[in-house]
Amino acid sequence: MTLRDCLCYNPTDFTVKGLKIVKPKENKMGVMPVKKLIINMSLPMMFSMLVQALYNVVDSVFVSRISESALTAVTLAFPMQNLMIAVASGTGVGINALLSKSLGEKNYDRADSAANNGLFLIFLSFVVFALLGLFCAGPFIAFQTPDEEIRTLGATYLRICCTLSFGIFFQMTFERLLQSTGRTVYSMISQMTGALINIIFDPILIFGLFGFPKLGVAGAAYATVLGQVIAAAVGLVLNLRKNDDIHLSIKGILHPNRWTIRRIYSVGIPSILMISIGSLMTFLMNMILKPFEATAQAVFGAYFKMQSFFFMPVFGLNNGLIPILAFNYGARNRSRIDEALRFSMKLAVGIMVAGMLIFEIFPAQLLGLFDASEHMLSIGVPALRIIGLSYPFAAVCIVMGSIFQAFSRSINSLIVSFGRQLVVLIPAAALLAHFGGINVLWWAFPLAEVASLTISSLLFRKVYREVVEPMPVQESR
Repeated sequence: MTLRDCLCYNPTDFTVKGLKIVKPKENKMGVMPVKKLIINMSLPMMFSMLVQALYNVVDSVFVSRISESALTAVTLAFPMQNLMIAVASGTGVGINALLSKSLGEKNYDRADSAANNGLFLIFLSFVVFALLGLFCAGPFIAFQTPDEEIRTLGATYLRICCTLSFGIFFQMTFERLLQSTGRTVYSMISQMTGALINIIFDPILIFGLFGFPKLGVAGAAYATVLGQVIAAAVGLVLNLRKNDDIHLSIKGILHPNRWTIRRIYSVGIPSILMISIGSLMTFLMNMILKPFEATAQAVFGAYFKMQSFFFMPVFGLNNGLIPILAFNYGARNRSRIDEALRFSMKLAVGIMVAGMLIFEIFPAQLLGLFDASEHMLSIGVPALRIIGLSYPFAAVCIVMGSIFQAFSRSINSLIVSFGRQLVVLIPAAALLAHFGGINVLWWAFPLAEVASLTISSLLFRKVYREVVEPMPVQESR
């Protein structure tokens, strides 16, 4: 029997350095006061996602200065771009859930396996989208518009974003690894770096400043992928140097583990499908708007960029909340789970109420950022005011959805997203557009959020009763 066996009842709780017993450092997700922990975990991601939202808007603002057709072209490319984000983000959710739960259980080998197998899966995802960009970008855009100029601009933009998409895939994965181990400040650094590079190079490459060629819409695409590649490089360096909870290795990446991949995708695939539904929704909405004219599609694209100012911070809060819930799920700490959910709900609703008020009061000023014509304002002002009414409902649904992802019940998130966007939103939009016209169509968004809130509440109560209530009640710190 070794000294370790004699002195440590549970070998995972202690280590031996010579004759000194050293207890491993506790992860902050299990010991830091919950409200402080949520702020600590979420605030960097909320801030970085605000910067991300800013660069999304700035990207479209600069493109709109080329022409309304250029703005519409970028709008029509968005469903495919969102699909890339869906695959990267959904896979990251699977990695995050398995990794955080493994750390909560102090199973460090499994945590390393989750990280390395995640990188293997994300490389395969990039290869698929690179091929889609080469062969499908043109037909994808052409299907959504009869306008030849918009087709050409959209295909050019989308082809560049897809074939060089390794940046966005690895950026998002490295950021997820940092988030899942509680290092959200470093995740913020990576994301902000990419966003700032994009913002700086957008006008330079679009309009040909400082001796660079004037590339137009293609310049916007190159600025986007440049920011993503640099952010991925920063994320890699930060994981290698600052993330002591996991160990990345070429050997681990090149030797995939079937059990780990199944566990990642058991959570990740429902999340991928859930976010992919958003891609399908935007594609179908573009098709519903197609008979009205390209200006209606431009309004929808401008709205989608602006709404990220409010949804992105809530998603940042959600991304900070998921590893906290997953860790304390693994540690069986009900009190910390309850407190985290209550506090996060208040923050999310507050953010979205502010968004609703801004959309109600300043719709014309917001659309003015996109050089909106009087005709575009006549469509866009009522659209923003109507859609903004749905925001508080969306906040509640997003926070309730975090428990599905943290507890490996992502199928519930898929059910909610499918019901909201495809069962309610798209059919309602099609019917309202047919019988009421373009200004009535937007009421489909509040209707869909009310339906989403109903479904989310029922599923949340079921998961809470099955998973959280049986846990022992501990004093929350």
